[in-house]
Amino acid sequence: MTPTLIIIVLVVGLLLLTLEIVAIPGGFCGVIGFLLTAFGVWQSYLWLGITGGTIVLLCCVAICVILLAIFMKTKTWKRFSLNEESDSAVNQIEDPQIKVGTRGTTVARLAPTGKALIDGKLMEVHAINKFIDPDRPIEVVAIEGYRIDVCETEDNRFD
Repeated sequence: MTPTLIIIVLVVGLLLLTLEIVAIPGGFCGVIGFLLTAFGVWQSYLWLGITGGTIVLLCCVAICVILLAIFMKTKTWKRFSLNEESDSAVNQIEDPQIKVGTRGTTVARLAPTGKALIDGKLMEVHAINKFIDPDRPIEVVAIEGYRIDVCETEDNRFD
């Protein structure tokens, strides 16, 4: 194997290892990168001898550490990470007004879960046996833990 090919194998292996750590988790790039780097170091031991192979090995480790430090310091990994916060909350059903028989109206389509306005409060509800379109009257039929089961009603009267 020529020195140019060994250098190419080492560079590709180190880049794949860095990508595994910084951007593409899952193991595939890391395994391929490790195998390419190990193969390049092994070939450098065969071509350069023990001293040269050890120098190449130490350089590979140093380059990997330097690349990792550069990627972490420049916050390149932040471009690939999720930066949004979820403002959702579990239904708080301690309110005694929301009970079985309470009526409300859907805000979004219940397919079968969606949002509904019950006693002026926006709640996540679950349609028990079908989809319910937006702006339809509903009635609470069961409350189990944090789950509110509703069904569609025929009239628009609110209790």
